[in-house]
Amino acid sequence: MKKLILFLTLITAISCFSQVGIGTNSPKSELDINGNISFKVVNLNGGPSGLATVINDGYYLNLNPTPSNVEFILPDATMFPGRMYILRNISTSEIAKIYSFGGNFYAGNSDTPTAIPLSLIPNSSTKTIKIISDGTNWTYGPFGW
Repeated sequence: MKKLILFLTLITAISCFSQVGIGTNSPKSELDINGNISFKVVNLNGGPSGLATVINDGYYLNLNPTPSNVEFILPDATMFPGRMYILRNISTSEIAKIYSFGGNFYAGNSDTPTAIPLSLIPNSSTKTIKIISDGTNWTYGPFGW
């Protein structure tokens, strides 16, 4: 019986500290990827006022607003803590307007909520952003951030 308890304790301890490596035999983190990563790219057309296109799939999103269809809406930040998107307005003339089912928008360097909707402006530094749920709100910044 003592041997069984010792064995189960060792197995539990080993699994608590396990790390997974892809392309490496000595992972340094829980998930350590040594190689290229591909993410799902999704193309979305905007929705009309009051009927925003729902963002619920993909990681890198090409947003395509058209003159009367410029609205997009993120899921509730409280339902998806840690969820991250890269949003890119692929229009050369229309502003993509971003809303949320829940949670405010905060610029990465600010403690003050940003006015809603969040605007992705063509041919500007806000054409492409990274946005992350902290479990309560959405924090965003330029793509390189």
